[in-house]
Amino acid sequence: MNRGRARADRYELVFILLLLTFVLGSFSAAGWTRLPSLTLYVAALLIAIRSAQLTGSVARALRLGLGGGSVVMGVVLVVVPGATTEGLFACWLAVVLVTTILVVVRRILRHRAVTMQTIFGALSAYLLIGFFFAAVYAAVSKLGPTPFFAGGQPPTPASIQYFSFITLSTTGYGDYTAAGDAGRSMAVLEAVLGQVFLVTLVARLVALYGMVRPARSGTDDRSDADAGG
Repeated sequence: MNRGRARADRYELVFILLLLTFVLGSFSAAGWTRLPSLTLYVAALLIAIRSAQLTGSVARALRLGLGGGSVVMGVVLVVVPGATTEGLFACWLAVVLVTTILVVVRRILRHRAVTMQTIFGALSAYLLIGFFFAAVYAAVSKLGPTPFFAGGQPPTPASIQYFSFITLSTTGYGDYTAAGDAGRSMAVLEAVLGQVFLVTLVARLVALYGMVRPARSGTDDRSDADAGG
């Protein structure tokens, strides 16, 4: 196996892991059931770090910090159950997810040749945005003083994930709405960010599929050659 192939991007694996996470989240009803999702999030992060070709010290710090922290948070969630613990766990999920988003987007923006790996990376980032806001909503619902949903619907992991993705896609069924100002503000931000991301990045990359973008100052052409098809 040559060096280029060994370092090839594997964003199709990240995308598959996120789809599995979505399926698991659709059936989650209690806080501890988020542990399998956390495991898949961390696996996606590790693959993204490997694909991003970060420097050794940065990659090690991310693996040890976020991987080790995730193990600790998982143990705390099981040993010390409660609303506050679940809220802190959701905050940690948000940290893992936003880090993965930054790692993925940084890498795909450095691809000169737009391949299927670039597209899978962009789609993965889009899903990660939905999961990130779901974690934020979960934190607000557990740590906030008022119910998260108007009408008294219980903020389970499944209902929060559902609310996040219908907001991200601007579907807006209206069966779940945020009750407080914080939740409403975050929902608006998610809807705007989701549409901007689709229009400015995903659609642009799809239009450039199979093409080579002009070189930019500071871009490592050799890393783009390792992206894989």
